Amino acid sequence: MTGTSDHPEFPLEIVHLNHAAVGPWPRRTVAAVERFARDNLTCGSSHYGKWLETEQALRETLRRLVNAASADDIALLKSTSEALSVVAYGFDWRVGDNVVFGRQEFPSNRVVWESLAPRFGVETRRIDLYGAVPPEEALAQAIDDSTRLLSVSSVQYDTGYRMDLRRLGEVCRDRGVVFCVDAIQSVGAFPFDVREIHADFAMADGHKWMLGPEGLAFFYCSPEWRSRLRLNQFGWHMLSGQQDYECLDWAPAADARRFECGSPNLIAAHALRASLSLLEETGIPDVARAITANVSFLCSELLALGVETVTPADPEKRAGIVTFRIPGDDGRALYRHLMSQGILCARRGGGIRLSPHFHTSRHAMARALERIRDRLK
Repeated sequence: MTGTSDHPEFPLEIVHLNHAAVGPWPRRTVAAVERFARDNLTCGSSHYGKWLETEQALRETLRRLVNAASADDIALLKSTSEALSVVAYGFDWRVGDNVVFGRQEFPSNRVVWESLAPRFGVETRRIDLYGAVPPEEALAQAIDDSTRLLSVSSVQYDTGYRMDLRRLGEVCRDRGVVFCVDAIQSVGAFPFDVREIHADFAMADGHKWMLGPEGLAFFYCSPEWRSRLRLNQFGWHMLSGQQDYECLDWAPAADARRFECGSPNLIAAHALRASLSLLEETGIPDVARAITANVSFLCSELLALGVETVTPADPEKRAGIVTFRIPGDDGRALYRHLMSQGILCARRGGGIRLSPHFHTSRHAMARALERIRDRLK
């Protein structure tokens, strides 16, 4: 199977409908990693200063991507999970506090809060996101005078439900509750504005919609919380006098680098910066429009096939994920069939999850739909 993408940056030999898990790299990202490796091979670390300039440029790109006020608000960590742990274990919890989150959240955004109970006496309120009332209302109703923090994914990984983050942020602001957003299913696919949604914290790894490598995530920390989070990781990189190795009277950096304890992941920084350059050149609004059109096409065609779509019917509540089920079937056989035919997808939400990006071609999606149609017959 060849030629499944019409975009010159993606010479894919499969139908890639799994960006909600791990996305493919663009050509330019592969080239950036090759240049970095070649530089290391021939010059060692002679150009380390230039490498750090690339890392700093990445922070500025990420600042623009989430509309943070300053690159000082952006830390570069290993993963979304690490960033959530920085918040959870840096927070000034008191016995009797509670944290609100969805029962159907991805494990990273559940277990970190559930782990707090034995150590800090924090109550965890797991809210059913798919009950009788809309998810935003259910979460808001769960907040009381003892709620210190609300944590939510911008888009639910199983159904693709797109949260009204601005509404939730306003609720948190009005109630004096800290707002934490796992943005891994949004950033790189749709406009995301930490200031517009009143986020105190936001985080996302680069390997999904940002089209970068695993192992490098951004962590946005609002200025008012930067010095209030307790630090639990320490090392040379997080110091204010980073290059003064003999200084005994040390202090954490004033900016978000205070959350980065050790050496930077420079090869991943080169890769992610290259991937984000493609998204910026395309324009996030245009990326979002293309993803929206792809998701609408899949939803319409799947409906015509007679399967049950778990993803919301309302386009305003959809993002880049389409999950469908076959009544009376757990989807295992269909998943194996699709994968064997070069259709990269995932089993989520009790069905099959398809997640196209802006570069996914109509004929690639049609090929996937044809394989589904064949199996249904």
